[in-house]
Amino acid sequence: MELQKTDVLVIGTGAVGSMALWQLSKREGLDVVGIEQYGRVHSHGSYAGESRVFRTAVHEGGTYVRMIQRSRTLWRELEADSGRDIYTEVGCLSIAPADFPDLQVALGTVKEFDLPHRVLSAAELRAEYPQHIIGDDDIALFDEQGGGLRPEVAVMSALDVAERNGARLFFNTEVIGIEERADGVVVRTTQGSWLTQSVVVASGSWSTRLSPELDELLRLQVLGLTWFMPRDPAAFVPDKFPVFLRDSGPVHFFGAPSFDGYAFKACTNPEWPVFRDVSEVPKHHTREELIKIGQRAAELFDGINPEPVRESVHHCAYTPDRLPVVDRSESGRVVTLTGLSGHGFKFAPKIGEWAAQLVTGEEHTIDPRFALAAHMERLAKTGPYTGGGH
Repeated sequence: MELQKTDVLVIGTGAVGSMALWQLSKREGLDVVGIEQYGRVHSHGSYAGESRVFRTAVHEGGTYVRMIQRSRTLWRELEADSGRDIYTEVGCLSIAPADFPDLQVALGTVKEFDLPHRVLSAAELRAEYPQHIIGDDDIALFDEQGGGLRPEVAVMSALDVAERNGARLFFNTEVIGIEERADGVVVRTTQGSWLTQSVVVASGSWSTRLSPELDELLRLQVLGLTWFMPRDPAAFVPDKFPVFLRDSGPVHFFGAPSFDGYAFKACTNPEWPVFRDVSEVPKHHTREELIKIGQRAAELFDGINPEPVRESVHHCAYTPDRLPVVDRSESGRVVTLTGLSGHGFKFAPKIGEWAAQLVTGEEHTIDPRFALAAHMERLAKTGPYTGGGH
């Protein structure tokens, strides 16, 4: 069978793949192809679920700040390129007891990088954000550059702009295998095979199926999403209710304001085990899990109906230390992007930019810890991810 040919082939058109396609399509003289096993903008990927939290005051520490700052610029560029609203800058509230470790790290981050922010006492929180039930020991860090991202809109926008720039996209096409050879990389799919000079593997939770060397490194964490209806929906609209992180004892919630006019997003994850393959991941919460989540939500948010009006279950590939894999093979032909570990959508545009830089040989600022070899060295000391991330 004759091989179809291209310069760059991106496998996966989700959060990272769409951004890589957008960035690659801007490089002159490159023929770019994207292949996706599902349709254009689907519900199966890690990015699905209406909204994602964007924050610059990260509790993961300063590693990600510059990535996020660049991503903020790129999100605005994608909005301009597509003509769509993707990022709503309503701020992000991180609420927890004053001595909570993640909050202390985030406070250190905003000071180190001089990020615009406010620190609110419990009394100030109750006065300004009565939607939250606040404990006497709680304080909040308000990240002024935080906000809500619309993931499905973002992915659609990146794909549309890439296609407008000349990229060719093929949906409902599964990749069966990748084989490097002297004249390029052969990518076999259910709709024929391709010969390409470079491959970008951005297949998320499915990465281990195409790259067996990732099998020991990556584990799948289940991520559950729930939406609740408040008795006063007008109090939960974006200009009154910022995106948030809540930590109260062992309970962690995150969420976003109401974008649909009747329900806001408030999510916490049951104690799900980690998995090795997408086929093992549950498709929905159990009834018992939803009852417990609703009870916990009612303890943190005022005037809500504790029965979720919507729920969905997703998954993401995690590394042991939750650092992403951003690397190029020894031959230089295969770029791997995976392991975003549940907090990568906000900086997906930067990962996409790095992908284009790796493919074209441009200078980049990729943290050396993101290299696969560095991950494997750390894995030998720590063992695989075992759960508990959020």
